[in-house]
Amino acid sequence: MRLHDVSVVAAGAALLVCAAGCASAAAPSAQRAAQDFYAAVQGRQVERACALLAPEAAESLRTGDQRCETSLGGLDLPGGQVRDVEVWGDEARVRLSGDTVFLHRFPQGWRVRGAGCASRGVLPYDCEVST
Repeated sequence: MRLHDVSVVAAGAALLVCAAGCASAAAPSAQRAAQDFYAAVQGRQVERACALLAPEAAESLRTGDQRCETSLGGLDLPGGQVRDVEVWGDEARVRLSGDTVFLHRFPQGWRVRGAGCASRGVLPYDCEVST
């Protein structure tokens, strides 16, 4: 192996280690964001819950003259206990006992992109709240 090849291999290995370590380090904050969202929903703090949504997700709940808070308050989002958290860069999935939540990391922190999501096998999840 030439010196250049060793450098490329070392850089690749460092990137893999960082990707695995960085993802696991981000999991608690993604989990906390999902839990904060469900605490707001279940506490009927819909204004706070809407503020924890990604902008596109909040916008998707606006229909006609109905605001995010009104639409979100009318949904039955089950929540539940956290089963697992997976993070891929700026994207995360938090599986709860009654729901699956998708999040995106923005400069101000994790925001919910999808909630009330049900798996459809090999097809994309079907979500009540989505971007």
